[in-house]
Amino acid sequence: MFSFLKRCFIWLLALIIVVPLLLSVLYRYVPVPATPLMVIRLFEGEGWAKDWQPSARLSSHLKAAVIAAEDNKFCQHNGFDWAAFADVLGEFKDEGKLRGGSTITMQTAKNLYLWPGRSFVRKGLEAVYTPMLELILPKQRIMTLYLNIAEFGPGIYGAEAAAQAYFNTSAANLTRHQAALLAAVLPNPRQYHAGNPSAYVQGRARTITRRTQQLGPLLKCVAN
Repeated sequence: MFSFLKRCFIWLLALIIVVPLLLSVLYRYVPVPATPLMVIRLFEGEGWAKDWQPSARLSSHLKAAVIAAEDNKFCQHNGFDWAAFADVLGEFKDEGKLRGGSTITMQTAKNLYLWPGRSFVRKGLEAVYTPMLELILPKQRIMTLYLNIAEFGPGIYGAEAAAQAYFNTSAANLTRHQAALLAAVLPNPRQYHAGNPSAYVQGRARTITRRTQQLGPLLKCVAN
């Protein structure tokens, strides 16, 4: 019995640690073919629009916009932004509302290896995979992964598919405003629409555009 449990533990460890570790090394050099979310959505009956693009074919406006919208200190932290976590906890204590405090690296880890939804197990694994990505991948590559696998709408994955679907252009040729609209929907791409933006999304996009012009050296790690 002990021998059986030991084998089960080893296989479980390999599944949750070794496999993502090896895949992270692989993804430093090759495109990501699929993610758990893509497969889950496909079985739920949604489409699968996806077109991988290298970093040089991803608009600098979009990189700046997602940093402005999601993670101002992306180029500075090592996967976790502890100051942002403290702000989130402070808001929760004051207002009773808990907003997201995930960094881009954390979101990339989640999108690469985990399932949608919220649970302590998933957050625990996310906390393991985040430093793994930071150790193995340069920041530019993490951003490239993120922008190629993020969900931008039902069945729409990655910046290229989103740019084509919403603006009839490529990810390389997104304008500053278009990039801001895409970044604005990322917190909830199944509710917000970049191609037909609500007043809220338009206002958020304007705020993101202003912030991108203030980031300066905070964008140095994603410069093409």
